[in-house]
Amino acid sequence: MNFRDLEYLIALEEVKHFRKAAEKCYVSQPTLSGQIRKLEEELNVKLMERSSRKVIFTQAGLDIVAKAKNILVEAKSLKEIAKSYNEPMQGQLHIGLIPTVAPYLLPLIIPRIRKNFPDLEVFLHEDQTKVLIKQLESGDLDCLMLALLPDMHNFKKYPLYVEPLELALSETHRWTNKKEIDIKKLCGERILMLADGHCLRDQALGFCFAAGAIEDNSFKATSLETLRHMIGADNGLTLLPQLAIPLSRHQAGIMYIPFTAPIPTRNIVLLCRKNSVRKICFTQLSALITKAVNKQLDKY
Repeated sequence: MNFRDLEYLIALEEVKHFRKAAEKCYVSQPTLSGQIRKLEEELNVKLMERSSRKVIFTQAGLDIVAKAKNILVEAKSLKEIAKSYNEPMQGQLHIGLIPTVAPYLLPLIIPRIRKNFPDLEVFLHEDQTKVLIKQLESGDLDCLMLALLPDMHNFKKYPLYVEPLELALSETHRWTNKKEIDIKKLCGERILMLADGHCLRDQALGFCFAAGAIEDNSFKATSLETLRHMIGADNGLTLLPQLAIPLSRHQAGIMYIPFTAPIPTRNIVLLCRKNSVRKICFTQLSALITKAVNKQLDKY
């Protein structure tokens, strides 16, 4: 048994198809099939039921796959332990970001990361929170940059910045002359929101429902930019994070109005596994990001 055999097994469990698993592992199907059979013989247990159409894992197979994932994560950490002490800001770093953070945060921090940590090879992965959490747990990602949610207590958190949310509305709206607004004014107003799966949707809904606003279910955006275009076409109101807002607070037929206290905000954090060995890297990285973003937020 070797680590490569475990990678074959995990890939097969994920896609439930020998050809697709072989393609994912960049090997031939006979190679993958042969190694899986050898693994079954070595363990003396049936890992799966095979048919021409699908693969069904036995309970023993599922239990072994779960353990195999943990083994590979721990094996990867052995190399990271040594590197984290000798070269904390060198090597590859896989970062996951949510779609409501990535487009607005990355332009601020990537040039600074390259300048301050030239030997750090950064790989960026954008997806929704649930997908990123799963990839972090499996070891596919080293850390995440996303909005803090209550159910993230199983991870180590490095605070990055607190981001205010502002009201976005058409420049023809009756409130466009206001320099700031009380969120309670949203009582009875219809609010456009992102589609399910975006954590910003749940956070914004919480603030809006508390104020008595009503969600407009006739449209749910897949991105902040789609939401922005809908507002520009005079299709209602929404809340947007401040980094996604132009400094002038007026662009392309849209006005942005800050809220009076208590201001709705979201906490953006760097999230990693509690047993991660790259704490030195994350400490330095989070400090750099906090400084860069707070400098930008101070301009509003």
